[in-house]
Amino acid sequence: MADPMTDDTGAVPRHRPRATAPHRTPHTVLRFLAAVVMACLAALGAASSAAAAEGDDLIKVFVVQDPAQSGGQLATLESIAAGTLGGASRAGEILNLNRGLRQKDGGALNAPEEQLHPGWILRLPPDASGPGVQLARETGNANDTSTDPNGAAGDAGAATGGSTVFAIPLAAAVAAVVALLLALVTAIIVSRKKARAVYAAGMRVVRKLGAPARRRRRLMLRRATGRRFAADADSVRRAYGALGELSAGGGRPETPVHGLRVDDGGVTVWLPSSSAVDAPWQNIDGTRWRRTAAAVGWMTPAGGDGATTSWAAVTAACLVRVGTDTDGEPVFVDLSRLDGVLSVTGDQAVARDVVRNLLAEIARSRPDTPVTVLGGRDGADALALPGALQRLPRVEAPAAAPATGGGTTRAAASRHPVKGLVVLAGTPTERETAELTALCGPGGAGWTGLVSGEVDGAHWRWNTDADGHVDIPVLDVRLTVPA
Repeated sequence: MADPMTDDTGAVPRHRPRATAPHRTPHTVLRFLAAVVMACLAALGAASSAAAAEGDDLIKVFVVQDPAQSGGQLATLESIAAGTLGGASRAGEILNLNRGLRQKDGGALNAPEEQLHPGWILRLPPDASGPGVQLARETGNANDTSTDPNGAAGDAGAATGGSTVFAIPLAAAVAAVVALLLALVTAIIVSRKKARAVYAAGMRVVRKLGAPARRRRRLMLRRATGRRFAADADSVRRAYGALGELSAGGGRPETPVHGLRVDDGGVTVWLPSSSAVDAPWQNIDGTRWRRTAAAVGWMTPAGGDGATTSWAAVTAACLVRVGTDTDGEPVFVDLSRLDGVLSVTGDQAVARDVVRNLLAEIARSRPDTPVTVLGGRDGADALALPGALQRLPRVEAPAAAPATGGGTTRAAASRHPVKGLVVLAGTPTERETAELTALCGPGGAGWTGLVSGEVDGAHWRWNTDADGHVDIPVLDVRLTVPA
C-alpha cells in the first residue's frame, strides 16, 4: 500500500511540511565548554608542573625524633616499619635502603640491632605512608638528603604524602576567564559541526599538554622500580628456587622455563605449550603455571619425592628482572635461553633503559662477566657499563661456522650459558653484524648480544614505547621498564 503522505513518485506533497534541521542541544555547548575549561586547566597544570620539575627526585623519609618529643621512647626499625609500611616485618627493607649511609652526626646504620639517633633521616620504600612519612630531595650526595621540597622537615604536606600546592598567576587567571567568555560566544555563533570539530581539536590539545606531565609521573615510578630492584634480593632468591624445582633430577627431565613472576602469594612460570608439570603446580592457561607459596617450600623438589635438584642447570641459568607487570610484581626471563641476540626496538630512550637494566641485573648476580661494546651506525652514545662487569676491548671472534638461515638466530629455547656479553646501541654496521654473528651466532663463541636497535635474524625481539613499556612476545606480556 502506498504511503498516504507521499504521491506516486514518492515525493513529499507541497502541503506536507519538510523536516527541518534539528536544533543544537545544550549538550554540544556543554561539551565544548568543558573541553575549553580542560584545555585551560591543562595549560596551567603544565606551567605549574614545569615549575615543580625540580621535585621529580623527591624520596620518602622518616626523621628520628628525640625521645622528649615522641613520648619518651626512641624509634626503632621495627616501630618505623610498623607505622609506615604496615608491619614490623618490613624493617629489613628500611635497613637495606640506609645501610652505610652517613648521617649528619657522622654515624651510619649498619646492622638491625644498632640504636637509631635523634635527627637521623632514614630513607623509606616508595609505598610508605602515614603521619611519620616526609618528603626529601636528593642533594647530589648519595649520603645526604634534604627533607621537604622547601628545605624544612615536617610540614603538613609532607606528612600527608606530599601534596604539591601552586598558585595561579593573575595573568593566567585573566586569560582563563577570557578564554571561557570567548568559548561561550563561539559556542553560540558556530554550527554544531564546527563545534564538534573545535571540541575534538580541544581534546587533542588537552592530551598533548597532559602528555609531558603523565610521562614525568611514569618516570618517577620507573625510577622507584629501579631502586626497588637494587635493594630486593629476596625475589631473585625465590625465582631461582622455583627454577630449581623444575630442573632435571630424580629421573625427570628438565622443564624449560621462559619466564617467572614472583609475588607474596606464590610463583608463576611460563613454559612451552607442549610442557606440563605435576601438582602442586596448576595450569592457568596454555603456557602459564602457578603454585602458591604454601604449596612447596623453597628449593623443595616438586611432588616431595626426595628427588635431587640439578644444581648445574640452576647455576647455568641467568635470571634477570625485565620490569614489573600491571600488579607491580617483578617478571624474570632466563638469558641463558636467549641463545643469540636480543633486539630491543621502538622508542630508543626506553630501549636503552631496557638494556641498561639488564646489565645492572647481570652485574648484581654475575659480577665480572666479560663485556665488549660496539658502536652502531646510528651514532648513538655507547651504553655505560656497571662497574662490576669486566669491560674488554674489541674481541677477536672466531669465524662463524656456516648455518642454515645465517644471522644470529640459534635453535629455539635451547639453554646456552652466558659466557660474555656484546652490547650495542643502535643499528649495527656490516662489520658489527659480522662480529655479532661470530660471537653470538650459530657456531660462534657462545656470547649473548644485547642491542638497543634493529638486528636482522635476532632470536628474541622486544618492542618499547615512549611511556616506558616493553612488549615480550614470547611471554605475551607488557612490562613497565625500570629507569
